[in-house]
Amino acid sequence: MARSIETIRNIGIIAHIDAGKTTTTERILYYAGASHRMGNVDDGTTQTDFDPEEAQRGITIYSAAVTCQWKGTTINIIDTPGHVDFTAEVERSLRVLDGAVVIFSAVEGVEAQSETVWRQANRYRVPRMCFINKMDRIGAGFDRVLNQIRDRLKARPVPLQIPIGSGPSTNVDGFRGVIDLITMQALYWDPATRGERFDAVDIPEQYRDDAELWRGEMLDALSLYDEELMVACIESAPVPAGIVYRAVRRATLAGEIQAVLCGASLDYIGVQPVLDAIMEYLPSPVDRPPVEGTVPSGKQEGTLVQRGASAKEPVCALIFKVQAEQHGDLYFARVYSGVLTGNSKLLNPRLGKKEMVTQLWHIQSDSREKVETVEAGDICGIVGPRDSATGDTLCDPQSPVALESITFPETVISMAIEPESSSDRKKLEDTLRRLEKQDPTFRVKANSETGQTIIGGMGELHLEIIRNRMQRDFNLKVRFHKPRVSYREKLLGQIQVDEQFARQLPSGAIGFGLTLTARELPDLGAGIVVDHTISPDAMPKQMLQILLESVQKEAEAGGVYGHPIMALGLTITGVSYREGESSEVAIRMAAAEAFRKVRTEGRMAILEPVMLLEVTTPEDFLGNIQSDLNSRRAIIVNSDRRGDLCVLQCEVPLVEMFGYSNQVRSVSQGRASYSMEPCRYEIAPPSVAERMS
Repeated sequence: MARSIETIRNIGIIAHIDAGKTTTTERILYYAGASHRMGNVDDGTTQTDFDPEEAQRGITIYSAAVTCQWKGTTINIIDTPGHVDFTAEVERSLRVLDGAVVIFSAVEGVEAQSETVWRQANRYRVPRMCFINKMDRIGAGFDRVLNQIRDRLKARPVPLQIPIGSGPSTNVDGFRGVIDLITMQALYWDPATRGERFDAVDIPEQYRDDAELWRGEMLDALSLYDEELMVACIESAPVPAGIVYRAVRRATLAGEIQAVLCGASLDYIGVQPVLDAIMEYLPSPVDRPPVEGTVPSGKQEGTLVQRGASAKEPVCALIFKVQAEQHGDLYFARVYSGVLTGNSKLLNPRLGKKEMVTQLWHIQSDSREKVETVEAGDICGIVGPRDSATGDTLCDPQSPVALESITFPETVISMAIEPESSSDRKKLEDTLRRLEKQDPTFRVKANSETGQTIIGGMGELHLEIIRNRMQRDFNLKVRFHKPRVSYREKLLGQIQVDEQFARQLPSGAIGFGLTLTARELPDLGAGIVVDHTISPDAMPKQMLQILLESVQKEAEAGGVYGHPIMALGLTITGVSYREGESSEVAIRMAAAEAFRKVRTEGRMAILEPVMLLEVTTPEDFLGNIQSDLNSRRAIIVNSDRRGDLCVLQCEVPLVEMFGYSNQVRSVSQGRASYSMEPCRYEIAPPSVAERMS
């Protein structure tokens, strides 16, 4: 069934772990009629956390796509993980979404992962709104969280609601409902109907002055984005609700403000206004700028082209997730333009070949509905492609376009694995290949020296989940070795090497010479960059390409200790090419010897991953926590208070953090919690290199 593009909302639910994303999603689906029972995270009965591992742990691991209808609007929701180990799920979801609902806990406020997902949304310029959840908890603070959103996220939150009370509803001043500052009514939810029914009544007298004050601030903020509203404010005239809705929508779409609502999802308070706000303020696909890509081949190769959200344009879709299944992979795709049809062939520009699209599905969490066509602006599941991967474009072969792919962070932890029996070796290889295709932050490589298979991921939990999946879903018996840190290497300064390769073979002499300049690049994320400054007539173009590829391959083999090299610039500044002698073999051998000199004669440093750690603890255990962090080479960069809790932000090497979860529980009697995310790579102390020698 085709859906009108203007009535589609592709939104993500994003937040720090335990802010209430999945519970809020469950309430949304129930009130919108997409589910007939209200799941519970603690019971493992939620729709979006359908994986056994998610149900058992009570956390979201895989982003789940669900669809619901609300007042004539189709809302495609992606519930994303909050744990930093699964940040790739958030990254690829935000790449294809039009808007987002960012959830904050009214007690914890803006936490470490809140900042991460906010930065990700900034990078993709995703318009968003905020929902301050858990207003019914002890220590809830609406004003405090608002200030944190302003200060820590550098955002412009504009409250459209304020809470009536805060804390447990059993208290005299506990959280009862919300005041809508646009309609100036108090909203109360009926717990007997599990929040399905709510009443809009006059604002209680004791809250009227506060409501007027908050409304005035809201109108002042919005008047900057609507002339009619500004005139009404200057003339102190009554402002119709329609004008306010229009101003909020205009400012939200422009990314100038973030509308703020509040509630308590677990207690069924405040969820329906979130649905209304998604419909009213967040963009449809036609409200977003056309997607941009490049022509992948032909006379116009590299030319920038646009695809608008229209069914009349050539079809263009981006694969943002691959889900490995028993009977073939399921590809999640966002259709940006045109009409995607089943039993068709589309071009994958990265592969340079066509892929079959045999079946199309509308995904509803772990269930699905088969459809014949999917139009621009919608999200769907595709069955059929064989070699496509996350970030690939599928497009009309007659109008090819390659959209910008999705970039993912480097892995920071690895471990060696091996099958328990040699008969499982082939099955292990196939399983790892499928898991790597599904998860872009899961890496697999073979250690040429030991013959071991090394898997890499974003953290201990990430690799533990992978391990459990291999045993549960693929019935593999595998031995896992102790996790270890994924180090990197970097050249310090600059070095120039000269290599004159010559050999006498039975078939005749071969030889080739080159001068190679290696230098460190300022941006650690630059990877390895190979170029040349030689003249076009110095050697044939085909042979030059072989030389560049050979140098690149040697550099990618790793540094002195075998770790990947970061931020390295390699420039071929001179060659001595001899016709008849400078064969492909000679060029490859010369490139290998030249880079070996860079490795051994250059100043190579080992880089270790440094994590941003946030520890929340009662003050009684602050001294114990700090003492333990000092022993782990941690640098405390900030400290804060949240009610009666102390929050420490630190930078600490990942190698020092193994087993920290048990230790932090031990020194705080189980009352401290922490979150951790990759921060950057830094030069490791000499002791690390000594251990590797």
